[in-house]
Amino acid sequence: MRNLQKFLDSLVASGSAGALLHYQDADGPWVGASGVAEIGTAIPVDPAGSFRIGSVTKTFTATVVLQLVGEGVLALDDSVDRWLPGVVPAGKAITLRQLLNHTSGLYDYTKDLPDTAGVIRDRFVHWDPRATVDSAAVQPLSFEPGATYSYSNTNYLVLGLIIEAATSKSFETEIESRILHPLDLQQTGAPGDVATLPEPHARGYLTVDDQLVDISDFNASQAWAAGEFVSTASDLNRFYAALLTGKLLRPAELEAMQTTILTDDAWHGSGLGLSRIALPNLTLWGHSGGIFGYRTWSYHSADAIHQLTLSVTTTTDDTPPPPAYDLLADAFN
Repeated sequence: MRNLQKFLDSLVASGSAGALLHYQDADGPWVGASGVAEIGTAIPVDPAGSFRIGSVTKTFTATVVLQLVGEGVLALDDSVDRWLPGVVPAGKAITLRQLLNHTSGLYDYTKDLPDTAGVIRDRFVHWDPRATVDSAAVQPLSFEPGATYSYSNTNYLVLGLIIEAATSKSFETEIESRILHPLDLQQTGAPGDVATLPEPHARGYLTVDDQLVDISDFNASQAWAAGEFVSTASDLNRFYAALLTGKLLRPAELEAMQTTILTDDAWHGSGLGLSRIALPNLTLWGHSGGIFGYRTWSYHSADAIHQLTLSVTTTTDDTPPPPAYDLLADAFN
């Protein structure tokens, strides 16, 4: 078994408050943690604890969209305007596929989020997804739809709204009935306006004026279908194993999800709510996520023999996370 404890310890040594990992390969599973659950205490991180998964939420959203495609309710080449008239600038046709793989050109609303002090000040404010989309939609497109790749969280707010328009049910209801309940993911879901995390959990932090501020409790509705979810490492490994081995999607839709386009990094391909990371001897599928105080990586081989879900709690939002390639290469070396 690889020295995964040393790997976790190195993440804490480089500035994370705590880290937890659920890992599996042909030799079996390994579960561990490092650091503390709360700065200023000796409370260890519980590897079974809950955490905010950020953009890993996008794989859940994409899975529901592709299930609806398989049922004939949606089509990947449907225009946004068919389901949400007026969201896309007049004369521009953006498809569901382009939303899913970030080739829409839609302005990323997170560019207009408050600074760190503002995030803390407004931490309990509710965000309405349609209002957020409308505010982003007045911005010019970054490029002609389909012309290139540019990651935009707005894409997945739009997809959440399309799920609701197509089913006449809430986004949360569709996620629960189609994924969470069938897979018995009891520790996963959208918290809505509930600001607290389920216990146990490690606490995440932001730095304002050189002072650490506990940001564990906040209203994550601003991320909604793009990054709102809370989960655990065991739940995420179960979800991705079911997804990649065909338990959630038909073969045609799973193939579409795993059809990737080039991004800015040669080792990274963007599928439909799913990323491909090509290591020298292993191809992994999954997603990473970041939201105030928490960063997550969840990557898996197509046969789910190799699985890794890692959560770290941060002390600042200014330091960029390690590239997924380097992190995964260290863990799977």
